[in-house]
Amino acid sequence: MKRAALLSVPLAAPLAGCGDDESSPEPEPEPTVFLHGVASGDPLADAVILWTRVTVADGAPTDVEWTIASDAEFADVVAEGVFSTDADRDFTVKVDVTGLAPATTHYYRFTALGETSPVGRTRTAPTGSVARLRFGICSCASYAHGFFNAYRLLARRYDLDVVLHLGDYIYEYGDGSYGDPQLGDARAYDPPHEIVTLEDYRRRYAHYRSDADLQEVHRQHPFITVWDDHESANDSYTQGAENHDPSSEGEWSERKAQAQRAYFEWMPIREQADGRIWRSFRYGDLVDLIMLDTRLWGREQQNTEMPDSDPTRQLLGDDQEAWLDEQLTTSTARWRLVGQQVMMGQLQIFYNGDQWDGYPAARERFFDVLESNTIDNTVVLTGDIHSSWAIDLTRDPMAQTYDPATGAGSLGVELVTPGITSPGFPAGLAAVADGIKEDNRHMKLVELVSRGYIVLDVDQSRVEAAWYHMADITTVNDDERLGGVFTANDGENFLVEQAEPTPAPDAPAPAP
Repeated sequence: MKRAALLSVPLAAPLAGCGDDESSPEPEPEPTVFLHGVASGDPLADAVILWTRVTVADGAPTDVEWTIASDAEFADVVAEGVFSTDADRDFTVKVDVTGLAPATTHYYRFTALGETSPVGRTRTAPTGSVARLRFGICSCASYAHGFFNAYRLLARRYDLDVVLHLGDYIYEYGDGSYGDPQLGDARAYDPPHEIVTLEDYRRRYAHYRSDADLQEVHRQHPFITVWDDHESANDSYTQGAENHDPSSEGEWSERKAQAQRAYFEWMPIREQADGRIWRSFRYGDLVDLIMLDTRLWGREQQNTEMPDSDPTRQLLGDDQEAWLDEQLTTSTARWRLVGQQVMMGQLQIFYNGDQWDGYPAARERFFDVLESNTIDNTVVLTGDIHSSWAIDLTRDPMAQTYDPATGAGSLGVELVTPGITSPGFPAGLAAVADGIKEDNRHMKLVELVSRGYIVLDVDQSRVEAAWYHMADITTVNDDERLGGVFTANDGENFLVEQAEPTPAPDAPAPAP
């Protein structure tokens, strides 16, 4: 193809031998244009978002060529084009490529200013009858608190269909202002202060995306993402945030708008009206994936002192909640996966008003929809809490209507992924994990210390979640261990522990 020739990377000419029989080629120059990698996201059966950013020395508007092919050598180019970017969008590039074949691995790259980007790999969603899918599940990556070993290991799981990131992709804090001060920071932030302005947020995303492990997981897998609070400010809600002071940081509405703008510029997400990120994805007859915004769209302010029993109290907002109800009641897939931010299952030992425990009426309305419509096979996927939990979802885990031995009375299940690097529970509190399980009969896994991710394996008969925990995030290493495996079988709506995960299937070729 002519584009393959146009976009090939030129090789440096060899040096003259100066009398030697052989000469060594000059090393290729360091990249100067594509410093923040490539990414893809929001895959549909016939479309996917492609993303990159160009570094432009003179700040002039720049044309960026993009190419997507069915093979890593780009012998079969299926689409190509040019995207114009400039400083108004922070020189990011985001293309919604359509007309693609379903259930197909594609390879893509960009060219600008005489340089070609690394090759990325993505995959479209399937249609029709689907036998099996594999999802990576992750959240909560505080750059300051360690190395992104979990991202690197997720990148190497080439059998994944997509990675779901459930929020806290970045953190807004400045150096030394979050976590245990006695432990210190493993890495410094850029900028070093708390981020508040559009330029701050853009600079923090650029800093994150300079990380080689984060670049690699984006290069190898498409992402489906939602924000949580730290993409704007800690414990944010529609009208404010715990970590926002209007007297010194300006109007919350302005800060929120700037945070959302930077997010949409830097993330491979398909943009919708009004800054909404709640949306759904169909994976044939196997999975309907429903992604929620429990943070900025309709959340009322947290009540940090006690649960608020107001029956009208909102976590999602009326419109998003009605949309969720429709998604659940009209779904015909075998499984409904609900990707969202904060823990839904009740936590009996202590109260966290930022979770669904702070919005019990909203949780009851969710349960009402499942129960009144006899909706089975609902799996809630959660991040935010920097720890690992596997939970049966039931109206009252302490009531006789729920039997933890048989799962009777459970309406669905919840799988909570640990953080990539964000601080877990303090060491002393972490020791009470067994006590939490004893006092919370619906909780099948409670692990409060480790960082890591989940691999979710889905087929027509069951959903299987395997937790993988990092041995150490204070150094760059590949050491991980299996933290637990739990399965929900078709039609049963409760979790069962198993010894080992199912072996992964054969994988498409990685991006070179």
